[in-house]
Amino acid sequence: MEAVDPTVFRLAIFVLAIFVGYYVVWSVTPALHTPLMAVTNAISSVIIVGALLAAAAHGGAGEAATGSVWISKGAGALAAAFAAVNIFGGFLVTNRMLAMYKKKDKAK
Repeated sequence: MEAVDPTVFRLAIFVLAIFVGYYVVWSVTPALHTPLMAVTNAISSVIIVGALLAAAAHGGAGEAATGSVWISKGAGALAAAFAAVNIFGGFLVTNRMLAMYKKKDKAK
């Protein structure tokens, strides 16, 4: 019996995670949306710290920067940019959700 290729196995897990994530997110009631966005922003802030560490990568002691170091720097910068968009977008969505619960002034 042949073993399953690890790439195919990981791809299958990724696709299943997409479906599970879709159904979990869309079944959240609006009352729970704001606290979940706050947790998502906290997770993204941890991700951005790791991305900044990757963007600041350098070679070993006394070594010149190699191609893998530049790939690490580029991937770290890209991850930091995506995490920043996620954080700021999350704050905008949270602010909009909180505005929905404010009392509106009636016109006289």
